[in-house]
Amino acid sequence: MIDPASVRFRGPLRVHVDGFWAALQSQGYSPLSARNLLLVAAHFSRWLEDHGFAVNDLSEERVASFLAHRRRQGYVQYLSPRALDPLLDYLRGIGVVVRAAFIVATPIDRLLREYAEYLARERCLSTGTIRGYTDFAREFARVRFGTKSPRWDRLTPSDIAEFVLRESRRSVRYCKHKVTGLRSLLRFLHVHGHIPCDLAECVPAVAGWRLAWLPRALEADQVARLLRQGDRRSTARRRDAVIVRLMVRLGLRAGDVAALELDDLDWRAGEMVVRGKGKRESRLPLPHDVGRELAAYLRRGRPSAVTRKVFLRSRAPYRALTPSGVVSAVGRALRQAGIATGGAHVLRHTAATEMLRHGASLPEIAHVLRHRHVDTTAIYAKVDFAALGTLAQPWPEGAA
Repeated sequence: MIDPASVRFRGPLRVHVDGFWAALQSQGYSPLSARNLLLVAAHFSRWLEDHGFAVNDLSEERVASFLAHRRRQGYVQYLSPRALDPLLDYLRGIGVVVRAAFIVATPIDRLLREYAEYLARERCLSTGTIRGYTDFAREFARVRFGTKSPRWDRLTPSDIAEFVLRESRRSVRYCKHKVTGLRSLLRFLHVHGHIPCDLAECVPAVAGWRLAWLPRALEADQVARLLRQGDRRSTARRRDAVIVRLMVRLGLRAGDVAALELDDLDWRAGEMVVRGKGKRESRLPLPHDVGRELAAYLRRGRPSAVTRKVFLRSRAPYRALTPSGVVSAVGRALRQAGIATGGAHVLRHTAATEMLRHGASLPEIAHVLRHRHVDTTAIYAKVDFAALGTLAQPWPEGAA
């Protein structure tokens, strides 16, 4: 057993050694990894003392200066800001360091913080959606202004049209997301006085018609292969198998899966609570095969952690899996099953298509998929070839 007392500590962080060590152990770090992180914390504490800094003086600039010093000293590991994330998260958790102490260094960072507050306060968007909008805003600033400080007041309609034209080489759905993000950013810039007029009206529309596409779904043999494959002895594989089964059987979105909590599972009633778009909650039946796989994961695969989220990272620190982590898990499962095309959302389309093949009506499918309007579900009528066949008229004989 590694003793944290074996790590020499001096400086302002010395009083937090035992608490930090306990936090690392509770998050599932191996003794060796925990000791390495403790060594980095000890080095940081010595550096703070040598420069006359207290814990309250921590900021992004201080962290960057320390890491530069560490590189100059010849260290070859733990040289990125992530090396101090466990320590800083612990200090924030006990109230010693607040996030506001970390100074936003650049104009774009300041604007993005203001934009995120606007989206949360005025638009009432979820955290994940806000992150997507702010990531897009950073990308747009980089494409338009490069490394220079953004001059939003110099934006012109031609700049906007050029950006949309450049993005139009991708899929229609991708372009629609980009255009939506661009309009949101431009409205914010106008409302907050960064640009003199509302340029959102200058954003070109993307040509894409409702119900014009066919939903992609897996074939029955692909579904069987996907649910069958995987080594259940691996913690990550067991978790990924449950995620795939949930999405195939119930048509859950990646965000729905990431948001699941232990208290959402009603084992006696055989139901589960799903928190979907718009912070809406729905109760869905928990199929027997899904419940069996889920119970096995919770008993033998899920790491012990403080969080109540169902699905966790497979490596320390054991935190909740994010929606992007769910997408990655599905991608791995598809590749392992030899399915080259499609992503996480194809499983949702597969769930709807399978329900349709087994005789479910569109309103029933809309209820399971939690569509606000049954019109959204109408796209799946296009893949009901058996029903469509009864509508097909015979070709007139003798027609030229």
